[in-house]
Amino acid sequence: MLVESQKFIELDSIEKEPVAPGVTRQVMGHNEQIMAVRVTFEKGSEGYVHSHFHSQISYIESGKFEVMIDGEKQTLKAGDCFYVAPNAEHGAVCLEPGVLIDIFSPVRADFLAGQ
Repeated sequence: MLVESQKFIELDSIEKEPVAPGVTRQVMGHNEQIMAVRVTFEKGSEGYVHSHFHSQISYIESGKFEVMIDGEKQTLKAGDCFYVAPNAEHGAVCLEPGVLIDIFSPVRADFLAGQ
């Protein structure tokens, strides 16, 4: 059973985990049903194409990204968001340094394995 996160979470208290060259993530909060993750990208870095059984909604906090979902690409900027259905192939290329806030349901247990 996964432990849920604290009620109040300060960004500075969350360790940044390297994910790929130029990409780090911070697990913000979670229980077994939902998870919020902050992902920081340097210009030119990529969230490589992948898929998972989780539903995902991503909010672009800052920057500009070329997002691909099931072969369809669109350029999105701060304030935009995108939805990824379970098992859909998706990825993103960072065009301007930025941050994505990813929401997953259910929780991404693989993100918590090292914690």
